[in-house]
Amino acid sequence: MSRSRRTIPEELLLLALDPATGTTAQPQSLDLGLAGAQLVELALAGRIAPDGDRIAVVLPRPTGDPTLDSALELLRRRGSPVRAVNWIGGPRLGLRQTYLTHLERCGMVHAVENQMCGVLPTTRYQATDTAVSRQIRARLDTAIRTGTPPDARTAALAALAHAVGLGKHLYPGNEGRSSRSRLRDLIRHDPMGGLVAHAVMDVQNGVAGQAAARRQQQQAQQQAPERTPAAVGTAPAPARSGGVRVRSRSLSH
Repeated sequence: MSRSRRTIPEELLLLALDPATGTTAQPQSLDLGLAGAQLVELALAGRIAPDGDRIAVVLPRPTGDPTLDSALELLRRRGSPVRAVNWIGGPRLGLRQTYLTHLERCGMVHAVENQMCGVLPTTRYQATDTAVSRQIRARLDTAIRTGTPPDARTAALAALAHAVGLGKHLYPGNEGRSSRSRLRDLIRHDPMGGLVAHAVMDVQNGVAGQAAARRQQQQAQQQAPERTPAAVGTAPAPARSGGVRVRSRSLSH
């Protein structure tokens, strides 16, 4: 794979990097987006292809990118097409840090060591080659402003940016509302990017839905009145109908 341009995971991470704070916007959903971006990059490289809502390996040959090749090998080992939502929702520990470290080695960012509250060590990242970040942003801005269908790479990047919630980071406030809407609309211009972006959003909604269900169940248990168990051998109270006591009679044959 040619390294003359940045991969979609790298571009997504550079878009998410906040130059003021040195941190990434939407860190939790960004991890899902990076896993999805790997799928899109592998599809553009001809290594995988969509099969309904699943991902199938069509060419297991390495791309030359170690991080992408690791994902490709994991997909190959599955032996059969895997649902995109299951792949993206799987454990991806350290994926964001892996790409940050890679960008640092490439000279795209540099790490700034610091301490939180003077005690906890933290690492922030500042972009060093801002020209590349501006070019990435300019591609999105052009697609949003002109309304012309973008190339597959830009469309997929826009779809993933929307899926992980970067719209408000890139186009904040009321003045950015129309741009955020157009960013969402770009999702339809690349089938693979659309499939992956919807899978990212499905994973987020599923996690949120499960958490909400647990909270509702806990609240219901807390609010439910305690029931006093009936005393053993105590006969039930006689039923009343219209304020008149109903007596039961034994029928003898």
